[in-house]
Amino acid sequence: MGEGGPGHLFSRAAAVLCGQAAVPHGGDLDAARRLFPEAPEPWLDLSTGINPVPYPCPPLPPSAVERLPSAAEHRRLREAAALAYGAPDPARVVPAPGTQILIETLPRLRAPGRVAVLGPTYAEHAAAWTRSGHAVETVADPDALAAADVAVVVNPNNPDGRRLPRSALLDLAGRLHGRGGLLVVDEAFADFEPEDSLCGHPSPGLAVLRSFGKAYGLAGLRLGFVLAEPDLAAAVAAALGPWAVSGPALHIGAAALADLPWRAEAAASRLADAARLDRMIRRGGGEVVGGTALFRTADVADGPALFRKLGEAGIYVRRFPEAPSRLRFGLPASPEDWCRLSRQLK
Repeated sequence: MGEGGPGHLFSRAAAVLCGQAAVPHGGDLDAARRLFPEAPEPWLDLSTGINPVPYPCPPLPPSAVERLPSAAEHRRLREAAALAYGAPDPARVVPAPGTQILIETLPRLRAPGRVAVLGPTYAEHAAAWTRSGHAVETVADPDALAAADVAVVVNPNNPDGRRLPRSALLDLAGRLHGRGGLLVVDEAFADFEPEDSLCGHPSPGLAVLRSFGKAYGLAGLRLGFVLAEPDLAAAVAAALGPWAVSGPALHIGAAALADLPWRAEAAASRLADAARLDRMIRRGGGEVVGGTALFRTADVADGPALFRKLGEAGIYVRRFPEAPSRLRFGLPASPEDWCRLSRQLK
């Protein structure tokens, strides 16, 4: 292939991608095993914010994997999501194969501009807007968001659980829309704490992201949603293309989202677990600085030492190189897992 041919273009694209620093994520047990090769198995993975008690998946009909999904199945999923999230119109709900693909898609639908991300927060937002050619700034002051063309807020925030009130976010969306801007609110952790959710308050210039896998403990199913005004919703759906969501995800997602009693019981249980984990962290000398119903974030006197102690015991938590004293703990699932963590924190 000549130097100017397609192969050269692919190589250049690969070089650009390879030159970008990888965004760290929780759940990487291969990395944990490299760090602590002598740790006992099985690992207790507390590095994610995923419900450790997953929704009991219903049986899959053979048609879910044997044929392409139908428009009726797609509609049922949108209706179930609108019910679960309190959205008034299923037509404004667009399902996708995970929230991550929506984080990547939204920046491609706008001409390059100024983007402000309220941080520190989930790093994929800034990375995705940067990859699409936008000028991205991470800001600590919510008042600085209004000066951008696009503002991104994770609410509740990951990793510190910071929350902005609904009224402030709706006001910001209106101000941005008045000059052609957009507010993106990532509500990945709002399912069990929906007090400030914007899903039931559609507004021009607003896109709300919801993650299915975290609250329902089925992250591998890869399912997420954007709730937006009709024009933006249609643009996202067109960008995703036909049959973006798999048959199993359509079937299981619709059943789970329509099961409101399970959702209410799970919310109460996980909030109780979060309070229990707070007490355990404090007894171990840590200071809880925030979190959500699915994870707790704490500052400890010697974060690297505790991370190492836990890792050597086969317990993987999330660390933050920019804040060495800070660790994030997911929720244990079984009584044995709770005891295992408690022994190491004492």
